[in-house]
Amino acid sequence: MKLLIVTVVEEFEKDILRLFKKANIESFSESRIDGHKNLTSMVRTASWFPSEKGGVESSLFFSFTSDENIDSLFELIKTFNEKLETNNPIKAVVVPIEKSI
Repeated sequence: MKLLIVTVVEEFEKDILRLFKKANIESFSESRIDGHKNLTSMVRTASWFPSEKGGVESSLFFSFTSDENIDSLFELIKTFNEKLETNNPIKAVVVPIEKSI
């Protein structure tokens, strides 16, 4: 068993859920996050109380699942990302689990 972590912009949330289903990943958790790219210190200090939110609405998914399901999902994500016309691909990482209870 390994820990799968996936980040996706809001626009592709339905797509990743569809890919999870195809990869037989039925149990997972989700958290809303704000994604940021190339945020310079100048931008951070431009205002103490910025009127606009600086991040991109995104989601973080994680699941404890098998190697087989992870391999399937990675192939599906690779195919999905190859067809994208944006600079925000679905990203996924795997973390091995040393112990669990």
